[in-house]
Order: sequence, then structure tokens, then C-alpha cells
Amino acid sequence: MPIYEYHCENCGRDFDLFVRSATKRSEPECPHCGSTKVKKAVSLFGVGGAGGSSNTGASCGPGPI
Repeated sequence: MPIYEYHCENCGRDFDLFVRSATKRSEPECPHCGSTKVKKAVSLFGVGGAGGSSNTGASCGPGPI
């Protein structure tokens, strides 16, 4: 069950929306002002590792020379 991030074009606030079903298509509503003028935002996600830390110290760049 995904959580989507949205940006309200009416009041300018960002909010998260928990979607129970991917097949259910309803227009999201801003919880702050009630507007349906919202856009889905690009969001980052994290994966927790052992001990609850998601920081592994790995990078996409080249290693030490």
C-alpha cells in the first residue's frame, strides 16, 4: 500500500496520502484547504537495514584510488 506525496497548488502546502488500493481512482483533496488542485510530487524512499539505519556509507561515485 503506497504512500504518495502531493503539493497543493491552492495553498502551497505539501502532504502525504496513504492509498489503500491502486485500482481505486479518486481525486486527492488537500487536507489543509480542501482543494482538489493538487499535483503528485516526486518523492524519495528509504530502505531500513539492520539496526534501523539506512545509511550504509555506499555511494554511486567511484571508490578510493
